Parts: sequence; C-alpha cells; structure tokens
Amino acid sequence: MSKKRSIRILTIGGAAAAAFTLLAAAPASAETEVQAPSTFTSAFTVMATPDQVISTAGAPAPGEAGATGTFDFRINSDQEIICYDITLTGVTGDYMSPAKTATHLHQAAVGKSGPPRIAFANPVDQGDGTRTSSGCLQGPFTTGVMNDAGADTGTGFTLAQIEADPASFTGDSHTAAFTSGVVRGQLTQVPVGGVDTGFGGAAQAGTGSDLALGAGALGLVGVLGTAAWIAVRRRHAQEG
Repeated sequence: MSKKRSIRILTIGGAAAAAFTLLAAAPASAETEVQAPSTFTSAFTVMATPDQVISTAGAPAPGEAGATGTFDFRINSDQEIICYDITLTGVTGDYMSPAKTATHLHQAAVGKSGPPRIAFANPVDQGDGTRTSSGCLQGPFTTGVMNDAGADTGTGFTLAQIEADPASFTGDSHTAAFTSGVVRGQLTQVPVGGVDTGFGGAAQAGTGSDLALGAGALGLVGVLGTAAWIAVRRRHAQEG
C-alpha cells in the first residue's frame, strides 16, 4: 500500500495554502509525515528575527520589519524523525521559494548562506496575525532545490548532522516581498528531559552534554525551552 503525504503549494500564503493541499503517493526518496516517536534524542529552538537574514550571495539582507519567528524541533536521529512547531508573527504576504515549501532548515553558520536541508509546511494564518505549523517528518529528506551536481540539497543529509553541530544550522521562511527571508535564526540546543513534546510522546532524559552545563545555565535554557512548549500547548488547546 502506498503511503500518503500532504503536498503544499509553494507560493500560496495563509489559509489559502491549506485549501490547495493535495494527496499523492510518497516516493521512497522523499520524507513522509509520521506520528511523533515515543522518545527524542535531542531538542532545539530557534529565535528568528529579520536582522539575521542573509542572501544567497552571503550578504546581509533586510527581513520583514517587526516580524519574529520561533522554530522548535525535537529529533530522534535513530529513526530519522524530526518534529516541529513553527510560529511566525508579523509576517505578511504570500510565501515564495524555489524549494517545495518556503519554510526551511538550512545548513548555514551565523552570517553565512547555505543550502536548505529540510522543507517544512508553511505556517498558516490563524486569523490574528500569527502563522503556525506543526508536524513530524521522517527522512530521507528532499527540498526540491538542486545543487550544482544536479542532486536535491536534502540528498545524503541526516539528522545526526544537526546534533553534531547545531550552530551550523538555521531556520527561516521566505515570502514574495522578502525572498532572502522574512526572519532567520540559528539553532540552540535545549534539554529534552522534562519538556512536553506537544504530541503525547514521552521525552527522553537529557544528554550528557546537557548534564555538563552549569546548574544556572541549564536552568535558563530549560526555562526558555519549556516556555516555548507551554505557548504551543496553549495554542493547541485554543484550537481544540
């Protein structure tokens, strides 16, 4: 039996994006939408702002003034699954990107450009100026963007690469008016243990690197991560 997944139209923004969702057989080479695993090996957050946007030429580019974004990721690198909750505020206009969606994880250090490795569902307008999207994807991943060798920029990418060097990855989203990005931000690791996954899965205990942090630093990171998840849970409760 062929698996099914949602295919979203790239340049359609807001609620219209959901209206144009199509069902198609998922090729073996593309990621699939899955349920959250019972455990995660790592978790990351992104605080995205317009002043961090970088063009494909590697130069600073203006994002959308006043816009902000929060990208929360939970990863099970053993099963090659990434779960995401993305919230954009102050973003206007339709999405646009040469990739199959306009919301991405790029392999790019601070101040540098880099290829997209994962394409996420574009956040949908909730009617109050806030756009959100959530889900879980299982690799292998595709982006719809080809590199100089003619291969998809998701080819060969694994989630273990994020865990090995999270600061070398960034989350962003693109619109027709801000093709380089409306907001962008680097990944920061947060503790997995004790953080509500938002999907009913039990979070795994923190990693050794978490435990190596000083108590004060770990507490601060934990508060930031938990606060983000509380906001997500409240939003889900309101929608329910």
